[in-house]
Amino acid sequence: MPAIRVENLSKRYQIGAREEAYKTFREVLTGVVAAPFRRFARLARRATEDEHVWALKDVSFDVQPGEVIGIIGRNGAGKSTLLKILSKITEPTSGRAEICGRVASLLEVGTGFHPELTGRENIYLNGAILGMSRAEIRRKFDEIVEFSEIGRYLDTPVKRYSSGMYVRLAFAVAAHLEPEILIVDEVLAVGDAGFQRKCLSKMSGVARSGRTVLFVSHNMNAVESLCSRAIYLEDGRIRRTGDTEGV
Repeated sequence: MPAIRVENLSKRYQIGAREEAYKTFREVLTGVVAAPFRRFARLARRATEDEHVWALKDVSFDVQPGEVIGIIGRNGAGKSTLLKILSKITEPTSGRAEICGRVASLLEVGTGFHPELTGRENIYLNGAILGMSRAEIRRKFDEIVEFSEIGRYLDTPVKRYSSGMYVRLAFAVAAHLEPEILIVDEVLAVGDAGFQRKCLSKMSGVARSGRTVLFVSHNMNAVESLCSRAIYLEDGRIRRTGDTEGV
Protein backbone atom coordinates (compact mmCIF):
# COMPACT_ATOMS: atom_id res chain seq x y z
CA MET A 1 0.00 0.00 0.00
CA PRO A 2 1.41 3.43 -0.94
CA ALA A 3 2.48 5.77 1.87
CA ILE A 4 0.92 8.61 -0.14
CA ARG A 5 -1.69 8.33 -2.88
CA VAL A 6 -2.76 11.48 -4.74
CA GLU A 7 -5.65 11.24 -7.22
CA ASN A 8 -6.76 14.08 -9.52
CA LEU A 9 -5.86 16.67 -6.90
CA SER A 10 -6.81 20.26 -7.76
CA LYS A 11 -6.74 23.51 -5.81
CA ARG A 12 -8.36 26.74 -6.93
CA TYR A 13 -7.75 30.10 -5.27
CA GLN A 14 -9.95 33.17 -5.57
CA ILE A 15 -7.97 36.17 -6.76
CA GLY A 16 -8.09 38.94 -4.18
CA ALA A 17 -10.09 36.87 -1.70
CA ARG A 18 -9.43 37.56 1.97
CA GLU A 19 -10.59 35.92 5.16
CA GLU A 20 -13.08 37.99 7.10
CA ALA A 21 -11.53 39.45 10.23
CA TYR A 22 -13.28 40.82 13.31
CA LYS A 23 -14.60 44.32 12.61
CA THR A 24 -15.28 47.26 14.89
CA PHE A 25 -18.56 49.20 14.66
CA ARG A 26 -16.74 52.06 12.93
CA GLU A 27 -15.32 49.65 10.32
CA VAL A 28 -18.79 48.24 9.68
CA LEU A 29 -20.18 51.74 9.04
CA THR A 30 -17.25 52.56 6.76
CA GLY A 31 -17.85 49.30 4.88
CA VAL A 32 -21.49 50.16 4.27
CA VAL A 33 -20.51 53.51 2.74
CA ALA A 34 -17.76 51.98 0.61
CA ALA A 35 -19.75 48.92 -0.55
CA PRO A 36 -21.13 50.44 -3.80
CA PHE A 37 -17.64 51.50 -4.85
CA ARG A 38 -16.19 48.04 -4.10
CA ARG A 39 -19.03 46.42 -6.04
CA PHE A 40 -18.26 48.61 -9.05
CA ALA A 41 -14.56 47.72 -8.79
CA ARG A 42 -15.39 43.99 -8.70
CA LEU A 43 -17.57 44.29 -11.80
CA ALA A 44 -14.81 46.15 -13.60
CA ARG A 45 -12.30 43.46 -12.66
CA ARG A 46 -14.52 40.66 -13.91
CA ALA A 47 -14.61 42.31 -17.30
CA THR A 48 -10.83 42.24 -17.60
CA GLU A 49 -9.57 39.13 -15.77
CA ASP A 50 -10.52 35.74 -14.34
CA GLU A 51 -11.48 35.75 -10.67
CA HIS A 52 -9.62 32.57 -9.81
CA VAL A 53 -6.40 30.68 -10.49
CA TRP A 54 -5.68 26.94 -10.38
CA ALA A 55 -2.61 26.38 -8.17
CA LEU A 56 -2.92 22.62 -8.83
CA LYS A 57 -4.84 20.85 -11.59
CA ASP A 58 -5.49 17.09 -11.82
CA VAL A 59 -2.30 16.00 -10.06
CA SER A 60 -1.95 12.23 -9.49
CA PHE A 61 0.96 10.14 -8.17
CA ASP A 62 1.84 7.45 -5.62
CA VAL A 63 4.74 7.39 -3.16
CA GLN A 64 5.81 4.02 -1.78
CA PRO A 65 6.95 3.57 1.85
CA GLY A 66 10.62 4.44 2.18
CA GLU A 67 10.82 6.45 -1.05
CA VAL A 68 12.53 9.85 -1.11
CA ILE A 69 10.81 12.04 -3.70
CA GLY A 70 11.99 15.44 -4.90
CA ILE A 71 9.35 17.92 -6.08
CA ILE A 72 10.79 20.60 -8.34
CA GLY A 73 9.55 23.47 -10.49
CA ARG A 74 9.65 27.23 -10.82
CA ASN A 75 8.13 29.59 -8.25
CA GLY A 76 4.34 29.43 -8.55
CA ALA A 77 4.34 25.90 -10.00
CA GLY A 78 2.20 24.57 -7.13
CA LYS A 79 4.85 22.82 -5.01
CA SER A 80 4.04 24.48 -1.69
CA THR A 81 0.29 24.19 -2.29
CA LEU A 82 0.72 20.44 -2.80
CA LEU A 83 2.67 20.07 0.44
CA LYS A 84 0.11 22.12 2.38
CA ILE A 85 -2.67 19.81 1.19
CA LEU A 86 -0.66 16.70 2.11
CA SER A 87 0.05 18.26 5.53
CA LYS A 88 -3.68 18.96 6.02
CA ILE A 89 -3.11 22.70 6.27
CA THR A 90 -5.16 23.42 3.13
CA GLU A 91 -8.22 21.62 1.75
CA PRO A 92 -8.21 20.63 -1.95
CA THR A 93 -10.90 21.98 -4.28
CA SER A 94 -11.32 18.53 -5.83
CA GLY A 95 -9.60 15.15 -5.88
CA ARG A 96 -8.16 13.42 -2.86
CA ALA A 97 -4.93 12.60 -1.05
CA GLU A 98 -4.58 9.50 1.14
CA ILE A 99 -1.80 9.44 3.73
CA CYS A 100 -0.78 6.24 5.50
CA GLY A 101 1.22 7.07 8.62
CA ARG A 102 2.15 9.95 10.90
CA VAL A 103 3.25 13.09 9.05
CA ALA A 104 5.76 15.71 10.24
CA SER A 105 5.92 18.82 8.06
CA LEU A 106 8.48 21.61 7.82
CA LEU A 107 6.97 24.25 5.59
CA GLU A 108 7.41 28.04 5.70
CA VAL A 109 8.91 29.64 8.80
CA GLY A 110 6.13 30.23 11.30
CA THR A 111 4.19 27.02 10.69
CA GLY A 112 3.83 24.44 13.43
CA PHE A 113 5.01 26.27 16.56
CA HIS A 114 3.04 28.36 19.01
CA PRO A 115 4.88 31.72 19.20
CA GLU A 116 4.09 32.34 22.88
CA LEU A 117 5.47 28.97 24.01
CA THR A 118 9.15 28.29 24.65
CA GLY A 119 11.28 26.02 22.51
CA ARG A 120 11.03 23.32 25.20
CA GLU A 121 7.22 23.57 25.33
CA ASN A 122 6.92 23.47 21.54
CA ILE A 123 8.97 20.26 21.37
CA TYR A 124 6.50 18.55 23.69
CA LEU A 125 3.50 20.11 21.91
CA ASN A 126 4.65 18.86 18.48
CA GLY A 127 5.33 15.41 19.86
CA ALA A 128 1.84 15.27 21.33
CA ILE A 129 0.35 16.34 17.98
CA LEU A 130 2.20 13.43 16.35
CA GLY A 131 0.62 11.08 18.90
CA MET A 132 3.77 10.42 20.93
CA SER A 133 3.73 9.87 24.67
CA ARG A 134 5.64 12.19 26.99
CA ALA A 135 8.11 9.37 27.71
CA GLU A 136 8.80 8.93 23.97
CA ILE A 137 9.41 12.65 23.52
CA ARG A 138 11.69 12.73 26.59
CA ARG A 139 13.85 9.97 25.06
CA LYS A 140 14.40 12.10 21.95
CA PHE A 141 14.60 15.46 23.73
CA ASP A 142 18.40 15.72 24.16
CA GLU A 143 19.02 14.71 20.53
CA ILE A 144 16.63 17.41 19.33
CA VAL A 145 18.28 20.11 21.43
CA GLU A 146 21.79 19.06 20.41
CA PHE A 147 20.90 18.98 16.71
CA SER A 148 19.15 22.36 16.80
CA GLU A 149 22.04 24.11 18.60
CA ILE A 150 19.62 26.38 20.49
CA GLY A 151 20.11 24.95 24.00
CA ARG A 152 20.87 28.36 25.48
CA TYR A 153 17.49 29.68 24.32
CA LEU A 154 15.42 26.58 25.03
CA ASP A 155 13.26 28.34 27.63
CA THR A 156 12.74 31.50 25.56
CA PRO A 157 9.43 32.00 23.68
CA VAL A 158 10.03 31.10 20.03
CA LYS A 159 8.56 34.45 18.90
CA ARG A 160 11.92 35.91 19.99
CA TYR A 161 13.95 33.48 17.84
CA SER A 162 15.67 34.54 14.64
CA SER A 163 14.45 32.80 11.49
CA GLY A 164 17.60 30.63 11.52
CA MET A 165 17.05 29.52 15.12
CA TYR A 166 13.40 28.81 14.40
CA VAL A 167 14.22 26.64 11.39
CA ARG A 168 16.95 24.72 13.25
CA LEU A 169 14.56 23.79 16.03
CA ALA A 170 11.64 23.09 13.66
CA PHE A 171 13.73 20.73 11.53
CA ALA A 172 15.20 18.99 14.58
CA VAL A 173 11.70 18.36 15.94
CA ALA A 174 10.30 17.17 12.60
CA ALA A 175 13.21 14.82 11.86
CA HIS A 176 13.75 13.33 15.32
CA LEU A 177 10.20 12.58 16.46
CA GLU A 178 10.05 9.55 14.15
CA PRO A 179 7.18 10.30 11.76
CA GLU A 180 6.51 7.73 9.04
CA ILE A 181 6.41 10.58 6.49
CA LEU A 182 8.62 13.70 6.55
CA ILE A 183 7.59 16.66 4.35
CA VAL A 184 10.20 19.40 3.89
CA ASP A 185 9.79 22.60 1.88
CA GLU A 186 12.47 25.04 0.66
CA VAL A 187 12.58 26.48 4.17
CA LEU A 188 16.03 24.90 4.68
CA ALA A 189 17.45 27.71 2.55
CA VAL A 190 17.12 29.92 5.64
CA GLY A 191 19.88 28.00 7.42
CA ASP A 192 23.61 28.39 6.83
CA ALA A 193 25.58 25.99 4.60
CA GLY A 194 26.80 23.87 7.51
CA PHE A 195 23.31 23.39 8.89
CA GLN A 196 21.94 22.56 5.42
CA ARG A 197 24.53 19.78 5.06
CA LYS A 198 23.57 18.46 8.50
CA CYS A 199 19.87 18.49 7.52
CA LEU A 200 20.52 16.65 4.26
CA SER A 201 22.55 14.04 6.13
CA LYS A 202 19.71 13.62 8.63
CA MET A 203 17.13 13.24 5.85
CA SER A 204 19.31 10.57 4.25
CA GLY A 205 19.30 8.77 7.58
CA VAL A 206 15.51 9.10 7.82
CA ALA A 207 15.20 7.58 4.34
CA ARG A 208 17.59 4.70 5.13
CA SER A 209 15.47 3.85 8.17
CA GLY A 210 12.58 3.08 5.81
CA ARG A 211 10.59 6.28 6.29
CA THR A 212 9.16 8.35 3.44
CA VAL A 213 10.44 11.83 2.53
CA LEU A 214 8.93 14.50 0.26
CA PHE A 215 11.50 17.21 -0.43
CA VAL A 216 10.84 20.50 -2.25
CA SER A 217 13.92 22.48 -3.21
CA HIS A 218 15.41 24.72 -5.91
CA ASN A 219 18.82 23.22 -5.08
CA MET A 220 19.16 20.60 -7.81
CA ASN A 221 22.37 19.19 -6.32
CA ALA A 222 20.56 18.51 -3.04
CA VAL A 223 17.61 16.92 -4.83
CA GLU A 224 19.87 14.73 -6.95
CA SER A 225 21.97 13.56 -4.00
CA LEU A 226 18.98 12.83 -1.76
CA CYS A 227 16.09 11.71 -3.99
CA SER A 228 15.64 8.52 -5.96
CA ARG A 229 12.70 9.93 -7.93
CA ALA A 230 11.48 13.41 -8.85
CA ILE A 231 8.25 15.11 -9.89
CA TYR A 232 8.42 18.22 -12.07
CA LEU A 233 5.49 20.62 -11.63
CA GLU A 234 4.67 23.43 -14.06
CA ASP A 235 1.59 25.67 -13.86
CA GLY A 236 0.01 23.35 -11.31
CA ARG A 237 0.36 20.18 -13.42
CA ILE A 238 2.82 17.30 -13.46
CA ARG A 239 4.95 17.70 -16.58
CA ARG A 240 7.34 14.86 -15.90
CA THR A 241 8.07 12.22 -13.31
CA GLY A 242 10.73 9.53 -13.11
CA ASP A 243 14.33 9.02 -11.99
CA THR A 244 15.80 12.19 -10.53
CA GLU A 245 18.63 12.72 -13.02
CA GLY A 246 16.30 12.39 -16.01
CA VAL A 247 13.67 14.76 -14.62
